[in-house]
Amino acid sequence: MITVGDTVLQWDDPLVIAGLIGAAVLLLMIVLLITVARSAGRAARMAQPMMMQMGQLNQTVQNLGTGQAQLTGGLESLSKSQSMTIQTMEVRLAEVQHKMAERLHENAMRSARSLSDLQERMNDTLHGSSEKTTKSLTQLQERLATIDRAQTNIEKLSGDVLSLQDILSNKQTRGAFGEIQLNDIVSKALPSDSYSFQTTLSNGRRADCLINLPNPPGPIVIDAKFPLEAYEAYVAADNKDAQARALTALGQAVRVHIKKISESYQIEGETADGALMFLPSEAVYAELHARLPHIIREGFAARVWIVSPTTCMATLNTMRSILKDSRMREQAGEIRKALRHLHRDVEIIGEKAGKLETHLRQAGEDVAGVLTAATRASKRADRLDNFDFEELAPDVTNVVPLDHPKG
Repeated sequence: MITVGDTVLQWDDPLVIAGLIGAAVLLLMIVLLITVARSAGRAARMAQPMMMQMGQLNQTVQNLGTGQAQLTGGLESLSKSQSMTIQTMEVRLAEVQHKMAERLHENAMRSARSLSDLQERMNDTLHGSSEKTTKSLTQLQERLATIDRAQTNIEKLSGDVLSLQDILSNKQTRGAFGEIQLNDIVSKALPSDSYSFQTTLSNGRRADCLINLPNPPGPIVIDAKFPLEAYEAYVAADNKDAQARALTALGQAVRVHIKKISESYQIEGETADGALMFLPSEAVYAELHARLPHIIREGFAARVWIVSPTTCMATLNTMRSILKDSRMREQAGEIRKALRHLHRDVEIIGEKAGKLETHLRQAGEDVAGVLTAATRASKRADRLDNFDFEELAPDVTNVVPLDHPKG
């Protein structure tokens, strides 16, 4: 590629090739002239060959001129073809530009419609999202209000729990708490005349609850006290050694309490040969059965049965059945006497029914006789209504009076 001013020439351009050939020819002629000038001395000797060479060179130059002319014609034809190609390309480019403009216009219109639809959908979506957001915020506010109320209740409950802890921390108040729970369970399970609370026994001990069961087994005591301090120490233990020591202390405390109940509430001839130790907590009951089963067996041996609120209710329901059976046995004599009277009343009813049947049968026979007489009287009345008394006048004496019907 050759740049001359603002003109750029390509090496494969025919005009450039022709110009280069011409320049080469001129350069060759100059070289030859220089050679001839330098060889002037030898020119005379070599004139004839030089003339021949000049003739050949002239012929060559003519041939080059002819070729240049042909090349010029070819270049002109090529230029015309190039012009036609350029015109054709311009026409096609114009068509392509027109089609591109149309397609761009269609794409612009399609994009505008798509954008409009998208904007409508976005508006609908935003409107729906706004409604959902408003609804969600409203629900969130309601839930926050519920949470606030729950928080208030939790704070109140925390205060109540703290109060309960204060109550349970005191041995006397804890005993009262157990007694209240026991009273509630017993009052729901048994009749009001079958139990009593805070009853003083002959040995001066006061029973939390005394169930008046019949002999056997006799009245049975339920004790509502429990050594909770030992259990709390076991729960608060933070390592295995401390837990083992606290568990041993808990077993010892329960063992002492079982012995106290056995000695205080099992009085021969006054109470049953056994008693109940009430635990106001299912957790303590489960822990004793899981960790201290030998203590439970010792309680069985001492005839002191440990019960929780659930097992106490089941035990009281069994006692209710025992009371019901006992009262039914007490009323068995009255029931038998009432049955004898009932049997006599049934016999009297049978006798009255037999007499009534006889009277009814007689009344039925009387009614049947009356109906038969009424039928005969009706028939005779019909005959009398149809009689001709003049024809029957001589036989009037044969007429049977109505007041004395036959058979």
